[in-house]
Amino acid sequence: MKKELLLTVGLAVLLTAQGASAKTLEDILKEKGVITEADYKEVTKSKPFTYKPGSGFTLTSPDERFLLSIGGRLQARYSFTDLEDNSASSDSSKWEAKRIKLWLKGYAYTKDLSYLFQVDFANSGSSKMLEHAYLNYRLLDEIQLLAGQTKVPFGRQWLNSSGAQQFVDRSTASDMFRPGYDTGVKLHGDLFKGAATYEFGVYGGAGQSTVRSSNDNAIAARLTVNPFGPLSYSEGDLDRSAKPLLSLGGNYYRNTLNKTAATTLETNAITLAGSTGWLGKGLGTFATSEKIDVDTFGLDAAFKWLGASAQAEYLLGQADGQSSGKTLRAHGFYAQAGYCIVPKTVEVAFRYSYVDPNRDASGDLQTDTQGAISWYINKHNLKLQGDVTDSHKQNGGKASTDDMQYRLQAQIIF
Repeated sequence: MKKELLLTVGLAVLLTAQGASAKTLEDILKEKGVITEADYKEVTKSKPFTYKPGSGFTLTSPDERFLLSIGGRLQARYSFTDLEDNSASSDSSKWEAKRIKLWLKGYAYTKDLSYLFQVDFANSGSSKMLEHAYLNYRLLDEIQLLAGQTKVPFGRQWLNSSGAQQFVDRSTASDMFRPGYDTGVKLHGDLFKGAATYEFGVYGGAGQSTVRSSNDNAIAARLTVNPFGPLSYSEGDLDRSAKPLLSLGGNYYRNTLNKTAATTLETNAITLAGSTGWLGKGLGTFATSEKIDVDTFGLDAAFKWLGASAQAEYLLGQADGQSSGKTLRAHGFYAQAGYCIVPKTVEVAFRYSYVDPNRDASGDLQTDTQGAISWYINKHNLKLQGDVTDSHKQNGGKASTDDMQYRLQAQIIF
């Protein structure tokens, strides 16, 4: 036993010195069977201050009734866009700190009352600087209530953190249909030990950090089924799952928005109202100063096993003008797959995205064909990613274009 203990301690010191693992000494001793689960809990709970990459610096009160973790994320990105048609604009070369996030999270008074506060300094000076700000109360794993501002539960890729993607960023299809952040209340929980999850929320409907003056509200619902056990939203199979994991999901979102001008809705804070969203591209369908009922549906699937991963979503949207009686229909999808050619370290991935922002009009399709390679130095906590995109766009009767985009991004989460 002494020899095994010395060998384990020596291995732990070596890995820590090289920065090759985020595991603590207690984690390694527990995995090797040197200490029991009871010993592990006793040792870890006695620490008032800890640090773990990806989870931040954690302070715990002596009575364990309060816990605060402070962490952050930085994404430094370079993008070069090579336009096929340079008549209206020119190629672009752009350096940016895409995301600069700081979060505070933990629990207070009881472990069942958790909280999260997160800001993105890359959006400083705008209404989008504050992202998450909520309290969550857990009655049971199956019954939890969240109140505050957070992501509207719609779409697997949207709900997955932008810091845990296989590509430099999300797909065009996901960005076109996601409702974004909003403020409200949400009932959610895990069923049958993670074999299924559900979310149902009621929101203000005006979007991120925006208060609506009308009495309209938005609702969102999501259900997932995980037949072989819980499957994380994080993309890629960096843990090299020993057994196949599958998740099937479905979601619905409904909102009512007011068109206030020829090209805008009551607020541009909500993604659906932005120029990049499918509704923003079809606003000319409706009369000025009319209310528009928006219904969005989505189905998704994700799979992981032995370093291989795949996921796909189909998204469908419909908007109906209350006074004009006109309808705008849109749909889109993406499918992607990846494989760790060097286990847990180097991954290659491929993705295809398709969006039709107006199914009743021709000449407005956009398809993206993408390839990516990622070097995971410490999983998603420290990684370097590059991707190449061929974006094919139909231009309403004019010649279609194939623009090329090249991106390189470094990320650290602490």
